[in-house]
Amino acid sequence: MGLKTVTTKSRRHLECFLFTFLLLLEYVVILVGGFALKNCHVSRNSAVCQKEKLTAVPQDIPQTVTSFDLSGNKLSSIRRWDFFHVPHLIQLDLNNNHIQQVDSFSFSNLNSLQKLNLNNNKLSKLDTNLFNGLRNLTELRISHNEIKTVSSGSFKSLTNANVILQQLPQLQELIIKQNNLMCFYSWELTNTSVQLHALDITLNPFQDFKVTADVFPNLLRFSIGFNMSKPLKWDLKKTALPRVSSLDISQLHLTLSDMNSLFQAVNRTLTVLRMNAMKQNPNALINLSCSIPTMSTLQFRRNKLKRIEARLLELCTNVTELDLADNDIQFVSEDAFKGLPCLKTLTLSQNKLSSVPSAIWNLPGLYKLDLKMNRINTLRCQDFTNQTELRILYLQNNFLSNLTDCVFQDLVRLKLLKLQSNKIVKLNNAFKQHLTNLRVLYLNNNHLTVIGKEEFKGLHSLQNLSLQENHLGNLNEESFSGLTNLTHMLIMNNNIQKKDLDSGAFNALVNLKLLGLSNNHVQYKSESRCKAPFSHLSYLEELWFSDQRYHRKSYLPVNFLQGLTNLLHFDARSTQLVSLHKDTFNHTPKMEKLLISSNDLQALSAELFAPIPNLKSLYISRTQLPSLDFFRNANLKKLEFLQARKNQYSDITKDVILSLPALRYVDLQGNTFTCDCNNADFLQWITTSNQTQFYDAYNFLCRNPPSFKNKKLLHFDPASCMVDTGFICFVSTTCSIVCLMVASFIFHFMRWQLVYSYYLFLAWVYDSKHRNKQSADQYDAFISYNNHDEPWVMDELLPKLEGEQGWRLCLHHRDFEPGRPILDNVTDAIYGSRKTICIISRRYLESEWCSREIQAASFRLFDDQKDVLILVFLEDIPLNLLSPYHRMRKLLKRQTYLSWARAPNPQVFWEKLRRALQSGDDLDEDRFCPSLLQIP
Repeated sequence: MGLKTVTTKSRRHLECFLFTFLLLLEYVVILVGGFALKNCHVSRNSAVCQKEKLTAVPQDIPQTVTSFDLSGNKLSSIRRWDFFHVPHLIQLDLNNNHIQQVDSFSFSNLNSLQKLNLNNNKLSKLDTNLFNGLRNLTELRISHNEIKTVSSGSFKSLTNANVILQQLPQLQELIIKQNNLMCFYSWELTNTSVQLHALDITLNPFQDFKVTADVFPNLLRFSIGFNMSKPLKWDLKKTALPRVSSLDISQLHLTLSDMNSLFQAVNRTLTVLRMNAMKQNPNALINLSCSIPTMSTLQFRRNKLKRIEARLLELCTNVTELDLADNDIQFVSEDAFKGLPCLKTLTLSQNKLSSVPSAIWNLPGLYKLDLKMNRINTLRCQDFTNQTELRILYLQNNFLSNLTDCVFQDLVRLKLLKLQSNKIVKLNNAFKQHLTNLRVLYLNNNHLTVIGKEEFKGLHSLQNLSLQENHLGNLNEESFSGLTNLTHMLIMNNNIQKKDLDSGAFNALVNLKLLGLSNNHVQYKSESRCKAPFSHLSYLEELWFSDQRYHRKSYLPVNFLQGLTNLLHFDARSTQLVSLHKDTFNHTPKMEKLLISSNDLQALSAELFAPIPNLKSLYISRTQLPSLDFFRNANLKKLEFLQARKNQYSDITKDVILSLPALRYVDLQGNTFTCDCNNADFLQWITTSNQTQFYDAYNFLCRNPPSFKNKKLLHFDPASCMVDTGFICFVSTTCSIVCLMVASFIFHFMRWQLVYSYYLFLAWVYDSKHRNKQSADQYDAFISYNNHDEPWVMDELLPKLEGEQGWRLCLHHRDFEPGRPILDNVTDAIYGSRKTICIISRRYLESEWCSREIQAASFRLFDDQKDVLILVFLEDIPLNLLSPYHRMRKLLKRQTYLSWARAPNPQVFWEKLRRALQSGDDLDEDRFCPSLLQIP
């Protein structure tokens, strides 16, 4: 029977299977690509290739990334095909390269790109089709280039920038400052439906600027300015900027008349005005700008405004934010701000003030005051009089040396105070009673040596305290009393020692979540238990303990982290640790990030990591580890990030690989490996893993054998070390397909013959088992029947044969031995009886157990050459229904049978059955007895 006879349905199933298999095979092939990037790393669909000295766009980036950062490299050109492999980009950063040329259609396949940064390059020309395809671009930055034209012979100077606007109808922000654009003419902008919201064209050498049409209907932020020797030729239609709310004209050289016309064009919508480093008279500029009734924010920096006189700002009655930074201001009149009743934010930073100006007393509604980077050396009690609404105060980078207890008494609503980078030696109870609403306090980079008792007692609401870069030491249990709501404290780079931790200084910080203790002088001489310094900090999540400044070997006490039940991040890098006790992390079950790099540990045990199964990031670089085998039993099933640079191991075994199933990023830079079969699994992991990224894997070097020394690990071919899995997969797949096809063919055309062969084999096994078994017959006949025919057996057969004729019969429900396997009972009954009577019906033919019973009886019939089988048909069964039962048909052709349905009367049937039971064992005896019914 050939393949041509296969039915249409079977053929369709086979075609579906082959199609599905080919799809799966294609999927497998796609996954085999490796994730070892040469110069980049990928995290959360973001590819970062910063400062890698790249001269070409990497082509090994996964196509699924949506952000691609190539800033700070040495790219000189962008080719048309450079980004075809990353079609889903939303953000592309090419900032700070050496790009001189970008081919046409280079971004044509980036249909989803929204942000493009080409700042700080050497572009001088933009081809006509450069931005083709960027239909969804909303932000374009091409500042600090040398752009003059878009395409030679077509457009020149700024009009070519207008072509850019026409090609990008969805563009909302265009930053093209610091180029060589010379002119701007609105009539060359034919597309008036531009959606541009922000336009920055500052620091371009414009000579002519004419906007006589409404080409920017949706522009909200506009920046233009450049200091030139001659004023800019300016022509601006009054309705050209109908919606501009933010205007930056810093360094713009305009006549006062042109500036007045500019302000008239925006005086209905303008709220923010920036006029920095102007050439005009500062007093005239302030009066002119403050005449805009809608303006609320004025930035007026670097204008050499050395004095603020009483009437200078009298027209600025609607201003709420005033920035006068970097003006060399030395004097501020007491009435300077009297005419600014709405002022909320005042910036006087980077000036030459020697004290807090008393003019702020006239600003009772002030919200933010910025006085940083002045020359203030003293704070007086009256300096902040009436400042009951002040929330933010910047006083950093001055010359303050001491505070007083009354200086902040009026700042009842202050939330943020910056006092860093001064020369403060003592706090003098400045925070003991006042500033009850303060949330953030910066005191870092001062000269503090001691914190007095209850120095921060009044700071009940403080959440963030920065004390790093002082000379603090000698802490006691009352140093931080009162800071019950503190969540973040940084006290790095001080003189904190072991005795300060033992003093219980941190016990009061019961809600602390982050504690920075790096760069201090804490040292432990053994792993033995100490007084647990953080036992009260049960809410602490991050502990920075790195870079303790001492030169002797150190240890970490076994109970050092006791009480830190919620600790997630522990940093102990560069602390001269020589070992870690296996119970070190018993108290930190939630640990997710552990940094122990740059220590002389030399060995780590699997037991060390057993208490922290949730670890996700591990840093073990420069720890002199000879092996990573401790991972095998460390149970780090959730580890995703591993940095293990510059250690001593050279082999990474398969067990280590299998023990880290969740690993996403591996950094093994600076290690050298053995290029032999020991690393075959590791090499395969690098080249085939579609999950784990190996940083700088292409630069991994070989240490041994000598013939491979200083060669690249990825150049080693492990084919000689392993079975050709590809060939095996091919052979296995081919054999599977062939077997499946053969099985399908047999099942469809020969399934009944197969079923019959199966039962024939079982019967042969049972017959072989009992062939040599010699035993006397216990019964005259074994009755084989189906349960559905049991009424006939019990009501008709049993009374006649046992009751009237006296035969000893074996029935399975009555005579089988309980507890024995059914097959053993069946075979023992057949071989222990002179005859076997099979009660045949349609139900009988469908029964698995009845089929087995007749198979065993037939084997005894033919192999023992004994007439032991009597067939009794309860109903007429056509031969075509017996065709699947090949053995049954053979029996009927050679053996006589009885038919209950065709018997002339019951007495004749029972008489013939009696004679059949009386017949001898000779197979030929009564074979053709005329009294028995023959096959029709």
